[in-house]
Amino acid sequence: MIGEAACRGAATIVNAIACGKGAALGITLEADVRLDLNKGDGELSIEGTSEGQGLVSECVQEVARRAAVGPVYGRVAVRSDIPISRGLKSSSAVTNAATLGASLALNANLSDDALLGIAIDESIKAGVTVTGAFDDAAACFHGGVAVTDNTERRILMTDRVDDQLEVVIHVPERRISKADVTREMFADHRPQFEEALRMAMRREYAAAMSLNSKLCSAILDIPNDVAELAMKNGAYAAGITGTGPATVILCSGNRAEALAELIEDGEAEILRARVNHTCSREVTPRLL
Repeated sequence: MIGEAACRGAATIVNAIACGKGAALGITLEADVRLDLNKGDGELSIEGTSEGQGLVSECVQEVARRAAVGPVYGRVAVRSDIPISRGLKSSSAVTNAATLGASLALNANLSDDALLGIAIDESIKAGVTVTGAFDDAAACFHGGVAVTDNTERRILMTDRVDDQLEVVIHVPERRISKADVTREMFADHRPQFEEALRMAMRREYAAAMSLNSKLCSAILDIPNDVAELAMKNGAYAAGITGTGPATVILCSGNRAEALAELIEDGEAEILRARVNHTCSREVTPRLL
């Protein structure tokens, strides 16, 4: 039983940790998964990823349980160009791709909501998310803007931005573990994050990202200088994504190269992408 699936990454508009509601935007960095499964007990090997192997395995086994085929064994190959633990939703993308690929391999016919639910439940169990990351999972899976209530797992609003926007990403070498981030760190700033969320609901994405970035910079001790520099030099929007330390810049195509050169500091990796509005079910894996 063979299945292949892809899911793209996302960038934060508003972090959900403070108030349980957040917003994210799909981008074209991608995680691809190929599964070769058999029914029965045995080893399910996870290849191509150094982190989250147990999480991927549990996602696949839960799909198998939902499909009433019992345990499965075999091989799961993961290929991703999303940097891990930098705020670019690598875990959401990989788990979404794994659940979708398993559903296709096992003819489970699970709904989008069921697939996202499995990925989120297993991510919470694995401790790779503070809020359940429904905003991240929804933006990765569906593309576009997703504003969500993570506590109730409810989508409050979806939207599209300009398809021509390009994405420039400043990715420091430093990684930030979710184990180092708690709700308590964000609690005193809840009113400001709620204001950022209201901005997002009014489709004021640049303002929402800027406010969110300033708050996360102060809370997490991450420099906000890349975002500020980009905004002073023609970016449409910019901000720290997730719990960092990466900074995502949205800009017109004619500014992308200049902004990429401007933020080059010899230490961080500079990545290029586009905004994504394509649902995972419609994405053809390109990395396998």
